[in-house]
Amino acid sequence: MNNLQAQLLNAGLVDKKKVSKVQKDKFKKNRQQRSQNQAQTDHAKLAALQAIEEKKEKDRLLNQQKEEKARAKAIIAQIRQLILDNQQTAYHGTLDYNFQDNQKIKKIGLNEDIHRAVSQGKLAIVTLDNQYYLVAAGIAEKIAQRDPAYILVLNDKPIQDDTPDAYADYAIPDDLMW
Repeated sequence: MNNLQAQLLNAGLVDKKKVSKVQKDKFKKNRQQRSQNQAQTDHAKLAALQAIEEKKEKDRLLNQQKEEKARAKAIIAQIRQLILDNQQTAYHGTLDYNFQDNQKIKKIGLNEDIHRAVSQGKLAIVTLDNQYYLVAAGIAEKIAQRDPAYILVLNDKPIQDDTPDAYADYAIPDDLMW
């Protein structure tokens, strides 16, 4: 009870029931305001926590994209290094070897030995920066593991049958007519 209420009570202007009722109403009002403030504070805290979680998720996705770009860049650098370090330089010749690049038929002039090696799958034709390079089949397979789009021609090696020919001992007559 404050001084004004005590003075009014002593003067007889208000009775004790009215003073206690006013105090109870005031207490209830304060309690309701505190609970509303608490609820608003809780709601604000939840919104702030949710915003923090959303930012963390967004940052995680951005980091993942950056890592993927860095990984792709590293793969391209590895492919470039493999091609430039292992390219065949002495392959120019008069025999044309035709191959497909982006739905277009291209040709490259090869010497006889290199032409045979490409046909037999010992060498492969790869592309880098719109230029064509010849590399060994093993190197081409390493490149294909990283990104097969760089491989233009990689022929299968012919299967060599190690079983002896059953008729090798028999001579074929010269006058044989089919």
